[in-house]
Amino acid sequence: MSVTVSRTAEVPLECAGMRLDQVAAQLFAEYSRERLKDWIKDGQLMLDGRVAKPKDRVAGGETLQLTAELTVETPALPQDIPLSIVYEDEHLLVIDKPAGLVVHPGAGNPDGTLMNALLYHHADLNLLPRAGIVHRIDKDTSGLLVVAKTLEAHTDLTAQLADKSVYREYEAVAAGVMTSGATIDEPIDRHPTDRTRMAVVKRRDDDDTRGRDAVTHYRVISRFRGHTHVRVQLETGRTHQIRVHMAHAGHPLVGDPVYGGRMRLPKGGTPEMIKAVQHFPRQALHARRLGLVHPATGASMSWESPLPADMVELLAVLDTDAKA
Repeated sequence: MSVTVSRTAEVPLECAGMRLDQVAAQLFAEYSRERLKDWIKDGQLMLDGRVAKPKDRVAGGETLQLTAELTVETPALPQDIPLSIVYEDEHLLVIDKPAGLVVHPGAGNPDGTLMNALLYHHADLNLLPRAGIVHRIDKDTSGLLVVAKTLEAHTDLTAQLADKSVYREYEAVAAGVMTSGATIDEPIDRHPTDRTRMAVVKRRDDDDTRGRDAVTHYRVISRFRGHTHVRVQLETGRTHQIRVHMAHAGHPLVGDPVYGGRMRLPKGGTPEMIKAVQHFPRQALHARRLGLVHPATGASMSWESPLPADMVELLAVLDTDAKA
């Protein structure tokens, strides 16, 4: 299965002296720079009817002719898995992912994922990288994520994520009683000894290559005797970022099997509270709000997902314990 892309554009005179790939990125901004480079190399993006190189300089006034084939990029198996769709149009869709659903196939999860469900829902998504998924949330985190339905939307949404203009707000239940909100600005990288985990890494003055910048903002919604309900806003989107940062700050998320450690409990807690905290089946984390600029219309859009039942019940038990 393939789709043909056919476009023509004239190189502006003010672009004289620029590289072909730079001009192509300006004239066909809906496609990524790397994809355009590949099309130039393959002869699918031609300069005045001839095959050129990405580094070739333009004189201005030439014609760029793009005739490219979009072929299958996501060969995963479509599967009839129910989706909770919050919003959908011809350019994108917003999914409210339940806890327990893996986003991408991988080791231990060859199918039964959100990607498989998306390919069943809209077959043309197999023409896009990762079936249009531009960001992900962990298997046991619930909540909102956006999926591109066209290559143009995929390029635009990826750029919005890169320049940190996508608004992502979470709610979480963390161990410990916080006095106030704060910002955690600590780089994150693979754990030095356990490669399945992430960790905050310290940089030396002479080495800025360790870890990727990661910034998390949080503020208190409500406090209980031994826990805090917080609202978290992501400025960056590193793997396990909220879970790693909150654990680093001494407030791991309730139910986190990787970063939670031995869960602390306040003395004299009710049996219901102790059971609810000790047996919460996942990290208490929910992607509550999502905001972005629509890739086709330019309109600012936002969506909200209510807290799932398990977190609502956990908060109710913590509140009852605090009043006991």
